[in-house]
This record gives sequence, C-alpha cells and structure tokens, in this order.
Amino acid sequence: MPSTPGKDKYPRFFVWEMLIFTIVVVSAMTLLWLMINPNRDFWLVAAAGIVFTCSLLIVSRLLLDPESVRARQSDAMLRLASQTLDYMKEGITPEAALNICSLLLPSTAAAAIAITDKEKILGYKGLGEEDNPPGTLIHTKATHEVLTDGEMRVLTSAEEIGFTTENSEAQSSKIQAGIVVPLIVGHNVAGVLKFYFTNAKQVNETQVSIAQGFGRLLSTQMAAMSMEEQEKLATSMRLKALQSQINPHFLFNTINTIASLIRTNPDKARTLLREFAVFYRRILEDSSDLILFAREIEQTKRYFAFEVARFGADRVAMKTNIQPEVEEMLIPPFVIQPLVENAVRHAMPSEGLLTIEVDAYIDGEDVIVRISDDGVGMDEEVQQNISSPKSTGGLGIAMRNVRERLLGNFGLGTHMEVESELGVGTTVTLVLKGRAADSI
Repeated sequence: MPSTPGKDKYPRFFVWEMLIFTIVVVSAMTLLWLMINPNRDFWLVAAAGIVFTCSLLIVSRLLLDPESVRARQSDAMLRLASQTLDYMKEGITPEAALNICSLLLPSTAAAAIAITDKEKILGYKGLGEEDNPPGTLIHTKATHEVLTDGEMRVLTSAEEIGFTTENSEAQSSKIQAGIVVPLIVGHNVAGVLKFYFTNAKQVNETQVSIAQGFGRLLSTQMAAMSMEEQEKLATSMRLKALQSQINPHFLFNTINTIASLIRTNPDKARTLLREFAVFYRRILEDSSDLILFAREIEQTKRYFAFEVARFGADRVAMKTNIQPEVEEMLIPPFVIQPLVENAVRHAMPSEGLLTIEVDAYIDGEDVIVRISDDGVGMDEEVQQNISSPKSTGGLGIAMRNVRERLLGNFGLGTHMEVESELGVGTTVTLVLKGRAADSI
C-alpha cells in the first residue's frame, strides 16, 4: 500500500543516523558526568568511553561516506521537488511562484530566487525583493536573452546580468552573479527560473545542477498543466460543436408539430412552445464543464416530450429509473439526451411502440448509466463502426462525442459499452469509473 502524506516522514536510513547521534550525545554526557564524579567506577568510565568512541567513529563514517552524503542530498531534493509540485497544482500563479522561491532559497547558496513569465516577475524572494514585487516588468538583459533563445546562462558579473532600471542598478552592487534557466513548454519558452548570488565564487556545479533540475521540474509540470488545459479546451470545443449541430430536422419537425397543434389543441401547443423555448435556452446555457445529473435527465425528458407530440404516445415511450444519490452527481451536459435521440431516430420500428429506458445507479465505486430500447437493433458490423473512436457516421459521431467528453472529464476507466441484437434492441451502458463518491 502506498504511503500517504505525513507518514514515513524520515527514511529508515536517517532514523538510524538519528539514533547513532543520540547515542553519541548520551554517552558523551555520561562520560563527562563520570569523570567529574569523585566516586566514579573505572570499569563504568571505560565502558562509557568505549561506547562514545565507537559511536563517534560510526557517525564520522556516516558523515564522510559518499553514499551517505548523496543519500541525504537526494532525499532533501526529493522533498523539495514534492513540495514544489504541491504548490503548482493550480499552475504557476504569482502565489505559487512566491511559495516556490521561498521554498528553494534556504536550500541553495543563492541570495535571491525569482520566477518570471515572458514579461513580468511572478515571484521573487531574497535580496532585493522589496524592489521586485509580483507584476514587475522584467528588467535584466540576460533574462530577455534567455527568453529569446531558450538557452541557460551562467553569469559571473553584474554586467553580464545586465540590470537596466534605476532600482535594479542599485542591486548590481550587491548581486554579482546568477543562473538563468529557461522554463520550456513544448517548443516555447514560457518563463525563467533565476538564482542570484552576491559572489561569483558561489556559482559552482552544485548550484547549476540544482537550478537546472528545478527548471526542468517546473517546465515538466507546466507542460502537464498545459496539456490538461488543452484537453479541457478541446472538450469544451466539442461541446460547442455539438450545441451548434442540433439536428435541424428535429428543429423543423418540432416547429411543424407545434404549428399543427395550434388549430387542433391550442393549449397543448402553448405548453410545447414554452417547453421548446426552455429546451433551447438550456442548450445555450449548459456550456459549463459539469451540470447536475438531474438537470440532464430533465432536459432529456423535455426533448422526449416533443417526440411524443410528433409521433404519438402509441409510437414512442420513455421510462426513467434514477437512483436518488445519482441525481446529485455532476456530469458533462449532453451525454444522455443525444443517446436517447439516437434511439428515436435509428431504433424505431416501422410499426408498434418503441420503449426507451434510462437507468442510473451506483455499483460499488462506479456509477452505471444505461440507455436501452426494444427497437430494431443492429448487426455486429454497425456496432463496431459506431463504437470506433474514429467513427464519422451520424450515429457514430454522437456516440464518439459522448465517449470523448466523459473520458475528458472523468479520465481513464470511464467507458461506453454497446450491446445490440437485430429485432431485439440496443443497450448503451456508460460506466463512470470511481464516481460513486461524487454521488454522496
């Protein structure tokens, strides 16, 4: 079982080091006490002396052992890296940048550490921080050069750093060296990580290695955040495309149905017209990432009422069985209504009643949503086509859109299953992996 934050605070190796140090201190104090005690026992003094000498030798060996030194350094860097990633959960915000600078400063020889984007300082900690608050425009030539060519620079004089403003020129008398590391996302330089020093002699291989390492770490995390944002944007764009491609036949058929009812059943026509206005207003409104499951079911029922008005209650019917806990969970909009619409358009037999059932319930840690019909069904070849991630057919596009948006919002594990038999019907099952907790 993986350890949770807060547990295993110290690796076993370092627990032993702490224990040996404790023995050294205790044996030294015991030896000192015995030496000043007039009634001391020779053998007790000798034993304390042996324990002190042996434990001191062990400590010396541990401190001088290269493996031990590397282990301590690696552990310290891993801890810093872990804390750095914690600060970046929302990206490189000014607050995160300042926290990262504050975290790194005590662990380096630098007098100041800064993080910038392409134009301004995001975070600055250390010497000169009062003159470099977040939002200050970048004012060193070396930083602009790194932002331009994406090459790290090791600077050994204030002149190489290139202070360009009155306030920053005052810093040049204190800051005499620096390391500027580009933060690269994809093929673009998104900012820099800067280490400043008061003496060029402080810039050694260790400091360069630390700067490079954390520069790569920040770049990697920024790239991951960028990919996540791009996926969200793509999901949003797919939703907008779906909204703009509402079946025009459905639109015209519904208008024609309402128009025909104006003469035969004006009260029902008025009700449908109001519902039709609400239906399309919801389509335009539901552009957020997630909506309540109950709202999606309500919109689906509203859609289905138009189909009943068009075809008649003797041709189409829908039943819903939604577990109350599921109604409160959040899902992407337009994941159930398109599947019900698919059933109406493609599964209705030439005569008789088509019944569509929508069931949603919790199964262990998962939420299961099942849309089934007793319509005409489909053969194996059609099933494979609409289930393909590259499907381009009308029925397949709707299925793919729903599948991709569920995956984009809920991640791996969430999937769609399709079962169908000619003359019997079709069942589409959405398995929302691990989403049961969202329903509580």
